[in-house]
Amino acid sequence: MDGMQDAHLVTDAAALRTLYGQPSEGAIAKEVDHVHPHYRAMIAASPFMVMATSGPDGLDVSPRGDPPGFVVVEDEKTLLIPDRRGNNRTDSLGNLIADPRIALLFLIPGVAETLRVNGRAEISVDPDLLARFPAQGKLPRSVIVVHVERVYFQCPKALVRSDLWNPAKHIERRSLPSSGTILADITRGRVGGAEYDAAYPERLKATIY
Repeated sequence: MDGMQDAHLVTDAAALRTLYGQPSEGAIAKEVDHVHPHYRAMIAASPFMVMATSGPDGLDVSPRGDPPGFVVVEDEKTLLIPDRRGNNRTDSLGNLIADPRIALLFLIPGVAETLRVNGRAEISVDPDLLARFPAQGKLPRSVIVVHVERVYFQCPKALVRSDLWNPAKHIERRSLPSSGTILADITRGRVGGAEYDAAYPERLKATIY
C-alpha cells in the first residue's frame, strides 16, 4: 500500500508544473511589490485578516480582527498591525523573532476576492506608535511592522465554492462542541466544563482589549 501511494506522489517542481500547466497572464500580472492604491482600498475595507509565520517549532497561522482599517497602510511598502489582547501564547510573535517572514490574507465580508501580502516583519513597542492604536481606552502591547515584498488579490473561486458569505449557510454554534466541553474532555476535567461556558460571555467582554 505504501509503495502504491508513493508512486502517486508529486515530489519535484517539474512534475508539479506538468500537472498544473502555466499560470495565466493575469495571475502573474496582479502581483506587485508594494501596496497599490486599489490594494490599499481592500485593506482599509477588511475587518479580518489571517497571519502566517514560521519558526523553529514549525508554522503558525493566527486570526486577527478589529473594525475595518485596523491594519494601517503607513506607506506603499509598510503595514502596521496592532497586536491586541489574546491568550499570551505569543506563537506568531515568537516566530517573527526567529524568522521575520510573514504572510497575510485579508478577507472582506460579502466580497469573494481576498488579498494576499507577503513580506518581513518586526515587533515594535515604540510608545508613539502604540499610542496611534487605542481601543476602548487600551493600547496594544506591540505593533507588528510589516515590510511589504509581494501583494496580489486572490481570485474568488474558493469563497464562491464555499459560499462563505451566505447567511443561509451559517452554522449554529450549539451544533458543535462548546469551548468548555472541548477543554474538559481534553484535560479530563481539569479545565473547562459548563462553568467555563457560562462565564465566558462576560470574560470575553472584560478581556477583548
